[in-house]
Amino acid sequence: MTRPPALAVTGSTGHLGGMVARLLANAGTPQRLLVRDPSRAPALDDALPAVITYADPVLAKAALEGVTTLFMVSAAEAQDRLQQHYTFVDAAAAAGVLHIVYTSFFGAAADSIFTLGRDHFATEEHIKASGMDFTFLRDNFYLDFLPLLAGEDGVVRGPAGDGVMAAVARADIARSAVTVLRDPALHIGRSYDLTGPEDISLTRAAELLTAGTGRTITFHNETLEEAYASRVPYGAPPWQVDAWVSTYTAIAAGELAGPTSAVHELTGREPLGLAQFLAESHTI
Repeated sequence: MTRPPALAVTGSTGHLGGMVARLLANAGTPQRLLVRDPSRAPALDDALPAVITYADPVLAKAALEGVTTLFMVSAAEAQDRLQQHYTFVDAAAAAGVLHIVYTSFFGAAADSIFTLGRDHFATEEHIKASGMDFTFLRDNFYLDFLPLLAGEDGVVRGPAGDGVMAAVARADIARSAVTVLRDPALHIGRSYDLTGPEDISLTRAAELLTAGTGRTITFHNETLEEAYASRVPYGAPPWQVDAWVSTYTAIAAGELAGPTSAVHELTGREPLGLAQFLAESHTI
C-alpha cells in the first residue's frame, strides 16, 4: 500500500470490531486499524495499525488524516464515555473524515430507560451536528451475552418481568456493518435497528440456554430493590449499577422488543436466533 487506507476501523482488538476487521480483510478491503496498543492489532492482509485513544484529540486527529469512512465502535463503559465519544467525533471532523458508521443502541433516546441508551442517543446527535455523513447501527441486546448472565448457581436475576427482547448476534451486526462499510454512500443518513428474528423473554431464554448448553439455567424476576441489593457485593460505582439494572427494566418496559428486517436487508440472510446461535457456537 502506497498510502494509508481511507477506511478506518476501531475496536479491532475486541469482539465486534475484530469480526468486522476480519470480514473486511477476507473481502479484500484495505483498512486502517485504530488501536490503543499496536502489538494487539490483528495481523490481517491490507490492514495498517494506527495508535489512538478516544480521549486524546491530537492522537486521534493524526491517526485519522486521510480517512474518508470511519467505523466507530462505542467505547468501553465508563463514567466519561460520552465525553470520550464527543472528543473522538470532533477529532474525526477536524481530520476531514466524511462518513461515520457508529454502533449505537436499539431505541436510543434522550429518555431511554436503559441509561446507556441515553449516551448513545447523545452521541448520535453529536455526530449529526458535526456535519459528517453518518450511518447508525442500532444494535439490540447481544445474544452473545445471554449465556453470561447466569450466576454460578445457574440463575439469571433481574427485574425484567415478562418483557421480551429481539436480541441479536454480534456476528449479524458485523456482517451488517461490513455491507455498509464496503459501499457507504448507499447508507448515508440511515439508522438500522439490528435485531434477531424473534422476541424472547428471559424465561424463554433460560429454557433455550438449558437446552443449548447442558447447564440448568433459570430466571428469577427480582424486584427493583432486590436487584440493587444483589449487586452491592460487586462494589461497582452507582452509574454502572444503574446501567446493569436498567438493562432489565428496559426489557420489562418493552424498549427492546420488536424484530426488524434490517439484518436481512443488509446481509441477504436471516439473523441468528438464540437456539441457532448456541448450536453454531458449540460447533466452532
